[in-house]
Amino acid sequence: MRIAILVLALLLSALPVTVLAQDDPDPALVLLLREAANETDSFPDHFDAQVWLTDMSTRLERQVKSPQERIHILQRVHFEATRSELPPELVLAVIDVESNFDRFAISVAGARGLMQIMPFWLNEIGRPDDNLMQIETNLRFGCTILKYYMDMEKGDMIRALGRYNGSLGQRKYPNKVLDKLRLKWFRA
Repeated sequence: MRIAILVLALLLSALPVTVLAQDDPDPALVLLLREAANETDSFPDHFDAQVWLTDMSTRLERQVKSPQERIHILQRVHFEATRSELPPELVLAVIDVESNFDRFAISVAGARGLMQIMPFWLNEIGRPDDNLMQIETNLRFGCTILKYYMDMEKGDMIRALGRYNGSLGQRKYPNKVLDKLRLKWFRA
């Protein structure tokens, strides 16, 4: 157990597609984003945390060179996905397709960060000073939005991912995310 904690401590130290803007955002989603912005960690079992973080860190190594940043992203993805009742691996697949894990990514439409969140959401929920390049903020909003669309589509991932991307009814984006999920971010 001591070695496991030491390994985890060492790890801790050591073309984007966008969510399109809407003219009149759904009031229920605005409320959820407001609530999510005010909530504040996951992994109740340290062994599960070590196994998951080690496995996913290895898969993410090519895209995020810094071990500290990699672990930070993975911890926050796990927390926000779990908080939103989404599979963390699905969120990783979305991020992989949306921003290639570039937390400073900005799309041609203006979407920002890991999950490519449109800035208009900040004004809609009364938090104009929040920074969408901040990992925690971006993941909080992105997971909340994705979960809202998953619920709206009654668990239909193709339709929910289409809504998230603003391409409802088309299969290109959902297929990219599902391919990443199946081929790279699957649960071992």
